[in-house]
Formats: sequence, C-alpha cells, structure tokens
Amino acid sequence: MRAVLEGYPRAVPLLSGPESPSHATQAPHATQAPQATQHLPVPPPRGSSSDPSPTAGPTAGPTAGPTAGPTITVASVPSGHVYVRHLAPEAHGAVVRLPDPDPDTPDRPAGARWWPPVMLRPEWARTADFDVFHVHFGFDAVDPAELTELTEVLRGRGKPFVLTVHDLRNPHHEDRAAHDAQLDVLVPAADAVVTLTSGAAAEIARRWGREALVLPHPHVVPFSTMEAAQERRGWRTGDTFRVGLHVKSLRASMDPMALLPTLVETVAAIPGGVLQVNGHRDVLDPDGARRDESLAAYLHDQADAGRLELHVHDFLDDDALWDYLASLDVSVLPYRFGTHSGWLEACRDLGTAVVAPTCGHYADQGPVLSYAHDEAGLDEASLASALRRAHAERPAAGVSVAWRRAQRAAVASAHEQLYSRLLSGRAGS
Repeated sequence: MRAVLEGYPRAVPLLSGPESPSHATQAPHATQAPQATQHLPVPPPRGSSSDPSPTAGPTAGPTAGPTAGPTITVASVPSGHVYVRHLAPEAHGAVVRLPDPDPDTPDRPAGARWWPPVMLRPEWARTADFDVFHVHFGFDAVDPAELTELTEVLRGRGKPFVLTVHDLRNPHHEDRAAHDAQLDVLVPAADAVVTLTSGAAAEIARRWGREALVLPHPHVVPFSTMEAAQERRGWRTGDTFRVGLHVKSLRASMDPMALLPTLVETVAAIPGGVLQVNGHRDVLDPDGARRDESLAAYLHDQADAGRLELHVHDFLDDDALWDYLASLDVSVLPYRFGTHSGWLEACRDLGTAVVAPTCGHYADQGPVLSYAHDEAGLDEASLASALRRAHAERPAAGVSVAWRRAQRAAVASAHEQLYSRLLSGRAGS
C-alpha cells in the first residue's frame, strides 16, 4: 500500500498559516514558520486565486469543492468534531463521513457525545460498512494492544487506514509514556500519515521514519461569525489593550502560575493595558471539584488589588467563546508542552493576536508572537517582550473569510485525493 504514495507530494502549503497573504502579514519580530518546499497539486478553488486577498476570490456562498466522483465512505474518529466537519467542502463533495455512533447504543448515531469512540472498537471495525478508516483523536484511553488489534482488523479487511497526528504530546497527560505507546502502534501501521505543520512532520520523520502529508488546520469559527467579528474589530475606538489568559480547567499542559507574575507586571506597565483571566468553576470556585488553591488565591488577591479582571464561569458555549476571543487584543497560550492548537486557529479567524510558547509547533500554524516556555521552564523576559511587541506593533493577526474559504476547499480536495489514491492502490493490489 505505501508504494501507492511514492512520489506523492508531502505538503500542501497552499493557504497555510505561514504563507499568509499580504493582508495578514505578521509583526516584523514575530516567529516565522519555515515554508514547505513540496506542494500537493491541488488547483485553487474556482473563482479565487492561489493567494487570495480581501478583494479577490469568493466573498459569499460556498466555494467549489473537489471534482464530483464516486462516493467515498470514511469512518472518521471522530466525525462530529469541528475540525473534522471543516474538512468537508461547503458544497457537496464525494467524501461522506459516517456519524459517530452512540457510545451506549453503537447502532445509533451519537448526539453531542462521541467519546469514547465506538469506531475504535475492533468489533465495530470488523463489520461496519466503510471504505477508509481515518483516526484523528479520541484514543486517549485505548490500550495499545487494542489499537494493534484494530489495525490488524483493518489490514485483514483491506481497508486503508489514515492517521492524522494532531498531538505528538497529549496535552491532558502529565506523563507522555501512554500517548507515545499509542502512537508507536498507530504511526507505523497507517497507510498514510497526515499532520498539520511542517515542524510536526519533521518530528514524525525523526521518531518513526514516516513521511507525513502536511495539511493545514481549517477555520474553526463559522464564516458568518468571522465576518461580524472582523467588522466589529474595525469599529473599535479607545486605547484599551486587553490581554487574555484562559486557564480553562487547568489541563496538564498548562502552567499559568509560571506566567502570571510576569503578565501582571508587564500588562500593568502598558498604556491602557488590561489583563483578563478566565477560568472554570471546577478549578477556581471554593467548592470546585478540581480546585487549585494556590492559583485561586493568587487570582483573587490580584483581582481584589485591581491588577487583573477575573472571570469565573462554567464552560463557554461556542457563541460565548467566540465573543470572548473577539473581545481580546491578545490571547496568551500558557502551555509548557503540546503540539498544535485549535484555540490559536480560532484567534486567527477572529483577528486576535496570539502569544504562544516555543514548545510544540504553534508557530508553524501561523503568525504568532513567541516566548520561550517548555517543560524546562519559562523565560520571563521573552514573555514580557512578546507582550510589549504585541502592543507596540499591533500585528495584523487575522485572515479574511475569502482566504479561509479557499483554504477549506483546498484541504477538502487534498483529503479526497488522498483517499482516492489509497483506494486505487487497494484495487490494484
């Protein structure tokens, strides 16, 4: 099967973050991701250029998707997640992704709940009707032995197996060993490996000797919301410079206490600077199930002293999350390990600048203001410098709706082409 992909270009830089068009140039000192050197031969979407500007390409309505052809049924793990939904063209395409089965009643489609994924069960894969099996994420709690059995079932049925590597380090696991063991099964077994950035592809090549096809992360925010938020941003007046830090439910990859003293001090010295910290009730409420006493005490003390705004709430729904991100000038990612970020992509959609750590491959996704932070520690000076640059230079952080539409169509076409090649290889073997 892998011979089918010989000579297949390994990167689709078309409309990827690091090659942003002129209207989305980054600040002079922001981190610039390396450009890919190999291109997948995906034609630009009809009615747009390969490098659309705010006035070029489609501005409303669905962008033309891949060429119509035989239907390809994909068992996607998961299927209902926003990332996977946006791998489809806006108009009808040849790829049909099966709905996530209900974890409690596997013969029925799931609603909002898809985890734990039924499709990862070997018994489901043994009898289900699909053409291609594509894993994105959701295998956190699956034993490597069960994953091995799953890949053997797929191989025995002659079903192509595609793996998109989103996380090279699981952001929810303090210890990386379990995730490494799972990837040690999945990456070598896959007929094709996909990832989101050239940096992640290089790491995959180093660790497993596999070449990964690089397909950028599509938009996260709905296009209508993007348009409205970008229009409102243009109306802003005043000198307030709002810096946001969201600790969420304090996942393992986060270390907000390392950042907070520098954030408080630096933002206080910026004219018009406001530091807004958000967090969930389970971590910050007195009776929270996962309350972090030192973090909660620090935040309440600083809020009482007027040095930050503290917002404690339950999980935000999508509309509230987009409103929150759009209200910020800068969002600070407090990660000490990780790989890629959908949060970063949502910020790009809404025109919010991102201050991101040097761990992982965040800078490969798109223009960011980098600061040095990983498991070895934090460079406070680099964090302060990134914030001051963000204020002084006000980098153009967003991308237009037309650009995201064209990117989505290109990424959808690339997936369809990959599936078709794999199936052609199976038919000819």
